[in-house]
Amino acid sequence: MALDAFERFPLLHGPSPVHRLDRLSDHLGGARIWAKREDCNSGLAFGGNKTRKLEYLLPDALAQGADTLVSIGGVQSNHTRQVAAAAARAGLKALLIQESWVDWPDPVNDKVGNILLSRIMGADVRLVQESFGIGLKDSWRRALDEVRAAGGVPYAIPAGASDHQFGGLGFANWAYEVQQQEQQLGVFFDTIVVCSVTGSTQAGMIAGFAGQDRPRRVLGIDASAKVDETRAQVEKIARNTAALIGLGRDLRDDEITVLEGWAGDLYGIPIESTVDAIRLAGKLEGMIVDPVYEGKSMAALIDLIRRNEIPRGSNVLYAHLGGQPALNAYHSLFHCT
Repeated sequence: MALDAFERFPLLHGPSPVHRLDRLSDHLGGARIWAKREDCNSGLAFGGNKTRKLEYLLPDALAQGADTLVSIGGVQSNHTRQVAAAAARAGLKALLIQESWVDWPDPVNDKVGNILLSRIMGADVRLVQESFGIGLKDSWRRALDEVRAAGGVPYAIPAGASDHQFGGLGFANWAYEVQQQEQQLGVFFDTIVVCSVTGSTQAGMIAGFAGQDRPRRVLGIDASAKVDETRAQVEKIARNTAALIGLGRDLRDDEITVLEGWAGDLYGIPIESTVDAIRLAGKLEGMIVDPVYEGKSMAALIDLIRRNEIPRGSNVLYAHLGGQPALNAYHSLFHCT
């Protein structure tokens, strides 16, 4: 089945913008860097990469007669904030399980940023003491059962909208969107850099680009600190998505790359390279990245260019996936300039 055969519920402004990061490129002295801005992709609650995925899940939810979107994430989950926004836009309720995935010592961690926005949008937010994991969680299953017991019709959206049959479609479409923007800009992005945790963002890109038959690398940067789990998830979703959109061939192993080295020891805990990357992107480009995802993929991008692992002469597309609202909960990192 071709990608355009799948129904979409419109949540985006249109194609997310692409722009050059000239000052960062000049500073690093190697490859030319561009950014594609999923943080600017929608008018709904600051957008982000999950909003693009939810365009493909909402029609399925509505077709099933669902009245409540039930999802899960950490306390500062970008994903659950975007689920709350999509539910509001579609006239549905949202029940959000916010687990304590990150041991970050900040007294306002569960009061500001993403979780504040979800509450403003009317979501039923439940705080649960449970550690990080990208698999199916009991707290989420219990929430689904609770909606059913109350006579509602829940629609299950896993963490990151990833482990869902349609989880990779949004970023398979992103890959085709990039192809069109390349034609308009007169540039070919030989390297894509994207953060990976629950996996479907990178997986969708891999499946979408696989049908374009051009020598392009999609470099996933692990931010889970559980790289083997992330790599397995990316591979599974990429292969399922490729089959779903009718790629017509198996994905090669060399099309699936997840790199480690910038996550630190624990999910959601920024390390020195994370903070340095946040400051550099802000100082040189006025582009704000977050401590959980984009700060880590930006740190990787900086190092890969400095080490010439992304060679001089490359055109790199940095996938900015959003997540800036979480910065509120990490304010102590930036008390000193």
